[in-house]
Amino acid sequence: MKKKIRLISSILFLLLTVSVLLFINKYQKDQKIEEAYKAKAEQNADTLLLAEPQTQFGIEIDSFHIVEAKIKPNEFLANILLSFNIDYVTIDQLAEKSKDVFDVRQMRAGKKYTVFASKDSLKKASYFVYQPNKVEYIVYDLSDSISIYKGEKEVEIRQESVSGVIYSSLYESLQAANASPALAVELSEILAWSIDFYRIQKGDWFKAIYEVKYVDDQAIGIGRVIAVEFNHFDKTFYGFYFDQDGKEDYFDEEANSLRKAFLKSPLKFSRLSSRYTMRRFHPVQKRWKAHLGTDYAAPTGTPIMSTGDGQVIASSYTGGNGNYVKIKHNSVYTTQYLHMSKRKARVGDYVKQGDIIGYVGSTGLATGPHVCYRFWKNGKQVDHLKQDFPSAEPVKDEHKEEFQQKMQKLKKELDSISLNSKEEFASK
Repeated sequence: MKKKIRLISSILFLLLTVSVLLFINKYQKDQKIEEAYKAKAEQNADTLLLAEPQTQFGIEIDSFHIVEAKIKPNEFLANILLSFNIDYVTIDQLAEKSKDVFDVRQMRAGKKYTVFASKDSLKKASYFVYQPNKVEYIVYDLSDSISIYKGEKEVEIRQESVSGVIYSSLYESLQAANASPALAVELSEILAWSIDFYRIQKGDWFKAIYEVKYVDDQAIGIGRVIAVEFNHFDKTFYGFYFDQDGKEDYFDEEANSLRKAFLKSPLKFSRLSSRYTMRRFHPVQKRWKAHLGTDYAAPTGTPIMSTGDGQVIASSYTGGNGNYVKIKHNSVYTTQYLHMSKRKARVGDYVKQGDIIGYVGSTGLATGPHVCYRFWKNGKQVDHLKQDFPSAEPVKDEHKEEFQQKMQKLKKELDSISLNSKEEFASK
């Protein structure tokens, strides 16, 4: 009998123990589930708190119907706003108030605009945003009292590189490399004192590291060139960007400035049509005579630049020279520019290197539009292409260590750029 009682007691104790363990296990599971739900809820709450409203041009877009379009030919601001239920009185007020910020008459066909309209059936405009270019925008706030203000999109600067072999022109080589053709102008200006870009030949090659500007992940143009390596006639020329004392300039690997006393040519782009020679058959006079200048052919109206700093000592017309300008640069050098269609510089003007002094034409004894560029050294006409001009101010001694460090780093980066040929681009 006692054994039976002990057995029953043991069974009851065992059942009680199992029940307690099951209860504890279920409680722990419920606790974990509750904690998980609580953590998830807290996470969602944090997400809601951290989430920022979507904006465009600084305007929250969630509560608006957005319309993006381009201004059509013969379409005006009034036409657009009338279609979004803005009355003439408000449009007149807006145009008048806008004058100090942006003249609405300057809006051009093809430019983008965005309308923020109400989501109801009326679709009345609350904001009108005009984009004159890819960076700037003008906001016309019509929501309460009229206000107009300018803004700018964030411009991201990325560093990129390009290389190529010349087969026809620098412009076409850059196009083949999917780089901006505008880079041709930048490179030619940086190396203008070292290379005559009208004489670059097939087989010349280049490498460059430069900045590209991006807005909304779209390239909108190039920034500064950081470094360039250009091989011309089997001679390598370098250009490295460096800022010393707030003054930006380009220097070679020896820390000499690439700016020399004179530009190689008075035109940015053209064709060298006739060189300096002591014997040339004159196309108009039909006789052999000396040609003491260098002719650069270009379309009529092409800007002519002063090749160096100086003072205009003549701006006139003669039967042979046509319209011409003459500049005295210092006690040694004088330059002259002939056959202009129009003169811009006047006697007594002080001009800087690169200033426009006139425009290409065919006045005087000329068979076609070109500029005859003449160069005097110590009172004697000489071939400017054969002159060895001194460099401008080099990197200062106190900045040379910094320059050398940056230059060596950039030189290694240039060395690491593979040289792409025309055939390689074609195969891509």
